[in-house]
Amino acid sequence: MAPGGGSCKEVIESQVTFSDYDMATSGADLRGSPLRKTATALSGNLGSTSMNDVHELLECPVCVNLMYPPIYQVDSPKAKVFQDVFSLRFIVLSESEMCPNGHTVCSTCKTRVHNCCPTCRNELGNIRCLALEKQQLKHEKNCRYRPYSCPYAGAECSVTGDIPFLVMHLKNDHKVDMHDGCTFNHRYVKSNPHEVENATWMLTVFNCFGRQFCLHFEAFHIGMAPVYMAFLRFMGDEDEARQFSYSLEVGGSGRKFMWQGVPRSIRDSHRKVRDSQDGLIIQRNLALYFSGGDRQELKLKVAGRIWKEQ
Repeated sequence: MAPGGGSCKEVIESQVTFSDYDMATSGADLRGSPLRKTATALSGNLGSTSMNDVHELLECPVCVNLMYPPIYQVDSPKAKVFQDVFSLRFIVLSESEMCPNGHTVCSTCKTRVHNCCPTCRNELGNIRCLALEKQQLKHEKNCRYRPYSCPYAGAECSVTGDIPFLVMHLKNDHKVDMHDGCTFNHRYVKSNPHEVENATWMLTVFNCFGRQFCLHFEAFHIGMAPVYMAFLRFMGDEDEARQFSYSLEVGGSGRKFMWQGVPRSIRDSHRKVRDSQDGLIIQRNLALYFSGGDRQELKLKVAGRIWKEQ
């Protein structure tokens, strides 16, 4: 006997069927049901759905944590899931006469409540709520609060988190250089540069205007030409990155080479920014010329400045 006076029958696996649906279903069947909120949120524009709406839809009623696939809904012989072929949105509808159904629970709590719906005490089946699962995946892909990937480029790193966490991760785990200030002079040195076809130097992070910027420098090829590239990435979203500009400058022997641009968000991977050639690019022969001496060793000084656009 389930709590609250309701009973749960033996779990029987059900299959969700796709068929025509009588659109004359009474609005009273869905009024006040979380099912109606699901259908409303999914049939609208995802971008216009508020954070509170999404959070409410994805909150498990038992543990009150956000639900992740698989998400289950109340088992009902008349429950149907339909796909709008044109908009590719999933809409969940119910014809249950016993209760509005459509209640959801996370996969972890499904076993904790012994297959009894914590909201209406009806039996929980094995019906996946594809509507909420797709809603969650679409939301996570575009949510500005989604975790960031570690911007370290020296090795593959799968760590994700918010910006304060990643700053500490870069400092403690990758031992990157941390500097305060919006101007810098950084020297990159490499012996036998002709023998190095591809190389990535240690990442440098600058604290400027209360935000963090990552300075990258590496050697690679554009076609057959060996080049060096320096560029800046912003630890935040793209719309925030556009509030800043930066300049990079290299020179020597009375000559100067300069680049000015907008830092790219770390939402864009290091490889994506590099391959887009969005930064200061200098051919190896010119870099060695700026290094002075017999041009057998790279000693390239990169000066830079970060400022905030008004």
